Parts: sequence; C-alpha cells; structure tokens
Amino acid sequence: MTTHIDISANRRARNWSAKAQVARILWGLCQPLFRFSPRPFWVWRVWLLRLFGARIGREVHIHPTVRITIPWHLHIEDQAAVGDRAILYALGPIHIGPRATVSQNAHLCAGSHDWRDPARRLLRPAIVIGPDAWVCADAFVGPGVVIGAGAILGARGVALSDLPARHIGQGNPMQIRPQ
Repeated sequence: MTTHIDISANRRARNWSAKAQVARILWGLCQPLFRFSPRPFWVWRVWLLRLFGARIGREVHIHPTVRITIPWHLHIEDQAAVGDRAILYALGPIHIGPRATVSQNAHLCAGSHDWRDPARRLLRPAIVIGPDAWVCADAFVGPGVVIGAGAILGARGVALSDLPARHIGQGNPMQIRPQ
C-alpha cells in the first residue's frame, strides 16, 4: 500500500528571505566573473566571494570551476585550498579550517530535507573541515559532519558521520582507522 504524501507545504514554504533571494540572483549573475577568471587569479575570486559576505582568510586558493551555492555561508581560513569542480553546497554554514584541502570534484553538502516530516522541510546543518584536514578527490561530506583536525577523507569516500582528528576515512560506508 502506497501512502500519499502531500508535499505542497514544502513547495509553498519560504526558505529564504526576500533579501537572500535577491542576493542569490546577484551571485548567479556574477558567476561568469568567477568561473571564467584565469586560474592564477586567486585574489580576484577571494575578493568576489568577500563581496558576497564570505569570510576568507589569507593565501586561500579557490579554483575558478568551484561551484558555490551561497557564499555568505562560507568561512575559509588561511592557506586553505578548494580544487577544480568542487561543490560547496552551502545552504548552511561551511567552515574550512586553516591549511585544509578540499580536492577536485569533492562535494560538501550543507543542506538536506527532514525525511521524517511529510512536508520535507529544508535543513541546513553546518559542515566543519578541521585544520590541516584533507577531503580527497570525489569525496562527499554530508550535512552536519565534522572532519577533524588533520583527518583525511579518502578519494570517493562518503562521510555521513564525523571523522575524528588524525584518522583516515575510506569508502562507502566510511571505514575509519587511525593514521
């Protein structure tokens, strides 16, 4: 027997204020300025993100092909790097610690829906990538996850729960071992 779930409440919900909706439109219009900037124009992309409210430290490298949903939810500390084609789905806060690396094609997803609520309301749990941590190529970090200081989430690893400091997480489901 199939239960019919009325999702019309979700579709009618206002998840964003009018100001946030306008800011998201403006950020979308600025995407060519970000995306088509030459690779070594790190300072330009950082400036553009700061213009939209992101808190970005010194010597941060963000590649031009990175997809950022809501820059004002980003806090990226000194000397961190975000690689080609990474996705920072920042519906909620994303904090990337100093000297942390988010490699190419990694996906940080700070947004989901409450599966227990028939209206599937939007959730925006924060993601924290600790100092000196490394989120390797093609890895996925789910909503509300903390990757601890110096931890490594291996290539194509899926972190749906916290990865302790100085541990390595591999696979799907993630298996954790000390470094």
